[in-house]
Parts: sequence; structure tokens; C-alpha cells
Amino acid sequence: MKTVDLTLIIPAKNESESLPLILDSLKKFDYKIIISLHREDKLTINSIKNYDIEIVTQSKKGYGNALIDGINACKTKYFCIFNADGSFDENDLPKMLELNTYNDFVFTSRYIQNASSDDDTVVTYLGNKLFSLLGKIFFSLKISDILYTYVMGKTDSFKKLNIKNNDFRFCVELPIKIQKNKMKYISIPSHEKKRIAGIKKVNAIKDGFLILIEMISLFFNKFV
Repeated sequence: MKTVDLTLIIPAKNESESLPLILDSLKKFDYKIIISLHREDKLTINSIKNYDIEIVTQSKKGYGNALIDGINACKTKYFCIFNADGSFDENDLPKMLELNTYNDFVFTSRYIQNASSDDDTVVTYLGNKLFSLLGKIFFSLKISDILYTYVMGKTDSFKKLNIKNNDFRFCVELPIKIQKNKMKYISIPSHEKKRIAGIKKVNAIKDGFLILIEMISLFFNKFV
């Protein structure tokens, strides 16, 4: 029986190889789990049919939509975005939960002291550095890894933000709206592990352009 007031939100598009391994690694914790994916993804759904989890079927396409639908279905006080590819370090979860009691959100970073990554590439590194710098300059964001979505938060706080983006623009819309709404957040170091299987689903050029446009739009839009 799950007793801890935390739900892990796991977007799991085409993750049949890695997802069962991730769920096995999480059995040592007493957290609830929501898997968010499309009903057509039968391979992934069948790979986890014997696990004690909740499955939420996405209303639309996209990484952001998987997270929005998953968090909106969350009934616990806290939620945490947790990737299905094995790259997030589950051992950070207890510390994040402890810090979340004093903050609305807890971000993790691969680019601060005592942090590291085994899965980063030159393109993603440079992209994160650029967008994190823009976030600092234009929004006074106090995070160094803006595109890294290993994030925990209070469920009620998230629902007040009215996050709209169904794609990877979610990654910048979330922290920017947190800052604009003057919510309390903190960033801690984390180690990104090498993914177990699959490939990165982000398109560096296309999604990078959309993220840039989103940041410009949020900068000039005073009403969020």
C-alpha cells in the first residue's frame, strides 16, 4: 500500500525496453506512480501490465501533454517528473521531497557543483547553457539547467500555473511561470545516468527554435 504523499509522473512514449527496469528500481520507495502515454502504444502498455501503477492516456500528442495530463491526474500533495529512459537518479527523490516541504518546486541541475552527466551531448549542453542564460537575463531565473525536467513540485502549485504547451516548450514555460508567479523554488545537483534504451525524442533544431520563440513570447506577455 502506497503511503508517501508523492506521485511520480512518468512520460513513457515507446519505452517498452527501459520502463519495466525503471519501475523495478523504484520498488524500494513508497511512491505512487502514473504512467502517461498514448493508448496506441500497446507495446509499452503490455510491458508494464503486471505493475501496481496508474496509466493515464494522453489527450493530445507531445511530451508536454504527457506531463500536463499526468500531473492533472495526480491526487497526492507532491508530484515528480521522472523519465522512463533510466537517465534520472532515483536516489535524489528523498532529498527532493524533503526540500519540497519548504518550496513550491525543486529543480535539479547537471551543471552545478557536484553534478554531472553521462548522457549529455555537445548540442544539448550548448542548448541548455544558452537557454539557461536567457532565462537568467530576461526572467531572473535561478536555475542553471532550464531544459532538464527532473523536477518535483507541489501539485496545487503546478495547477495554478496554467501550463499550456504540449511539446518540449513545456520545459521553459514551467520555470518562467513559476518565477513570474513568485513561487518559491530551489535547484540542487544531480547526476544524469546513461539512458538504458531508446533515443532522445527532442529535435535539437526544431524544438530549440520553438523554445526560443516561447521564451520571447513569455517575455513580452505580462499576463500568464
